[in-house]
Amino acid sequence: RQPAQGCSTGPEAALELKQISHCSSLAQVTMVPLGHLAKGATLEDLLETCIQSFDLEGNARQNNQLLKIILTMHQFIISSADMLQKLIFSTYFNALEKKSSMLCVKICYFVRYWITEFWVMFKMDSKLNKTMEEFQELVKANGEESHCHLIDTTQINSRDWSRKLTQRVKTNTSKKRKVSLLFDHLEPEELSDHLTYLEFKSFRRISFADYQNYIVNSCVKENPTMERSIALCNSISQWVQLMVLSKPTPQLRAEVFIKFIHVAQKLHQLQNFNTLMAVIGGLCHSSISRLKETSSYVPHDVTKVFNEMTELLSSYRNYDSYRRAYNECTSFKIPILGVHLKDLISLYEAMPDYLEDKKVNIYKLYSLYNHINELIQLQEIPLPLEANMDLVHLLTLSLDLYYTEDEIYELSYAREPRSHRAAPLTPSKPPVVADWASGVSPKPDPKTISKHVQRMVDSVFKNYDHDQDGYISQEEFEKIAASFPFSFCVMAKD
Repeated sequence: RQPAQGCSTGPEAALELKQISHCSSLAQVTMVPLGHLAKGATLEDLLETCIQSFDLEGNARQNNQLLKIILTMHQFIISSADMLQKLIFSTYFNALEKKSSMLCVKICYFVRYWITEFWVMFKMDSKLNKTMEEFQELVKANGEESHCHLIDTTQINSRDWSRKLTQRVKTNTSKKRKVSLLFDHLEPEELSDHLTYLEFKSFRRISFADYQNYIVNSCVKENPTMERSIALCNSISQWVQLMVLSKPTPQLRAEVFIKFIHVAQKLHQLQNFNTLMAVIGGLCHSSISRLKETSSYVPHDVTKVFNEMTELLSSYRNYDSYRRAYNECTSFKIPILGVHLKDLISLYEAMPDYLEDKKVNIYKLYSLYNHINELIQLQEIPLPLEANMDLVHLLTLSLDLYYTEDEIYELSYAREPRSHRAAPLTPSKPPVVADWASGVSPKPDPKTISKHVQRMVDSVFKNYDHDQDGYISQEEFEKIAASFPFSFCVMAKD
């Protein structure tokens, strides 16, 4: 592999992470003492390290981080099934032949830990599961009943893997207050809260395996969880453009523009950088930035905030402004996913998989683990807001868009036709770049959309059918439809 641009290419870079820390795309990694593994290790060395992590009672030693790293990251160098096979035939049966019962028991403790802590691997990898079953049969055939008990896999099938892969964000069901479902009546804080709810729900679904898959393939192909996250980002950006363009006059378009700047400020306060990137990216889009008449109605102080936000999210010097702001944030925060995915790719390509004598580069596995784990840990921080499900259903439908770039430009030119007299656009700030997310569009599941349509209809009647007679006025319906025009126009009015 070619090293990432700007990184040291000498052999020392493979041994010392400090040699590549000057690359601004790579965060500092906290190292652990690796002892004799510091200059690389064979697969046998790694397995031996894992086995020796357990005492004779089956307890993992206090500092078992290296054990977790090997079990989490080994797939970069060998498949799980192949690693288990090597453990069985090169280690376990050798120990059995030499009548080293203590070693055999420790190996079984290691396998038990693997099954218990990383059971999702066995759920998702049929080859690994089959190899595990073969191991059990071989152990049973050798009359090692106590060992069979240690490597029992029946618990795996009783685990609910869907909870592990689809973590849920709790909503406050006690929040019963009526809400306006009209865009013009929604406060920026309400919009930013509910966009953050949707973003965090999507972000929490991304698993360790999804990040590893992305690193290896450098794309979201066959990675539906990450693809959905990117599609949400694109949908929000496009929705912002369409909401501005939905208004017939420059003054009304400017009001929507201003509202989204206030939404952006609230997103910044919530430290939700990913949705902030989507909103500002939508406002920076050339279909909006070309609207000179509209921009003439935007006050100077709002333009100043817009420029500051654009600069914060600029790709200039590898997102330097964003990185500084992000690193200063504590507690709840949602990163710009694309920036951190690029960091993972840079790190993956900057360091070789193997060192001299074909030894595995442990520093590489550890530093990749650290970067991914930092993102995973953010999923566990509680969401600092309450969501109203009426708005969640409405926004979910509003973001389910069916518009192409050409159609958006066509609408932009219909609002403000080309003018030869207009001065060429010269942005004063570097543009927001989110090219990692380009080309990924929502692929709505009809059942899911139907469910949200039904819930949105229920929400409309709950909030507007004041006499509970099962009817709302045509006028009220038209107002609601006009608030989110590009969603409702593709649905039957019934």
